[in-house]
Amino acid sequence: MIDLLILGPTGTVGKIISELALEDKEINLVAACDICNIGDRLDQFTNIKDSNNILISDIKNLQNIIESSKPNVVVDFTTAKATEKNSIICAKNGIRTVIGTTGLSDDFLNRFEVLIKENNAPSVVSSNMATGMNVFFKMLSIISPYLKDWDIEIIESHHHRKIDSPSGTAITAGKIVSNSIGSDFEKIAKFGRNKGPNLRKIGALNEIGFHSIRAGDIVGDHIILYAGPGERIEFKHQAHNRLCFATGAIKAIKFIFKAKENKIYTSNEVLGL
Repeated sequence: MIDLLILGPTGTVGKIISELALEDKEINLVAACDICNIGDRLDQFTNIKDSNNILISDIKNLQNIIESSKPNVVVDFTTAKATEKNSIICAKNGIRTVIGTTGLSDDFLNRFEVLIKENNAPSVVSSNMATGMNVFFKMLSIISPYLKDWDIEIIESHHHRKIDSPSGTAITAGKIVSNSIGSDFEKIAKFGRNKGPNLRKIGALNEIGFHSIRAGDIVGDHIILYAGPGERIEFKHQAHNRLCFATGAIKAIKFIFKAKENKIYTSNEVLGL
C-alpha cells in the first residue's frame, strides 16, 4: 500500500488526483496540504467519499505533517515557487515525489537531484504526464531527424490563467527535437517574433520557433509544424480535459514507489517508452 500525501489538493489537477487516489485500492491517502481551505474535509472538493476523513492542512507546516503522516510518496501539481520550496523538504526527509509543476528552474533541479541521491528519494519530474503526450514526444524523436533541413515551429495554446510561457511541454518538445537533430537547444530556440523585419534562419538546425497563445479555458494544445519546400506536416496533441494529467500522475506514483535508482525519472521512463 502506498501512503500518499497530496500538495495542492484543491487545485484544478489536484482535485482529480485526489479523486483517483481515493478510488485506488493500492493507494492510502494519509494527508493533504494547501494554502487555502485549511481545516476543511478533503472530500468536500471531490466526488468520492473519504473513509480516512482527511482534513486539509496548512502547507506551511509541511515538515510536521510529514513527520505525523509518514507518507511514502508526495505528489505536487502546484506552482513553481511552492514546488521548489516543498520538494526540497520532501527530499531531505527521504520522501519520494511526483512533480507535475512546470516552470521549475535549472538551479532547483540540480540541487534537487543532489538531495535525491543523498537521501534515497527518487522522484518523477515531468512537464506533462499525459500518456498521449509522452507518445507524442517519442514520435518527435523519431520524425525530426528526417526533417532537420525543414523549418520547425512549435505552437502551444493554454488557458489565460497559465503563468509560464512557453509551456513546459513546449520546451520539452523543443529539447527533444533539437537533441534528435544534433543541435544545441539554447542556441537555436527563438521565442516569438517581434513586429517589423525579423527574418527567420532557415532550417531547424539554425532555428526552432516557439509561439504561445493564452486564451479562455484551453486545457492544452501543442502543434509541431514541419515545413519544407512545397509541403508541410503538422503534428498535434490536444488535451480535452485534465483527467489525462491526473491519470498519468497516478501511474507515476505507483512507478516511483517501486523505483530502485536514486535519480529524477521522466514520464517516458514511467511508461516504458
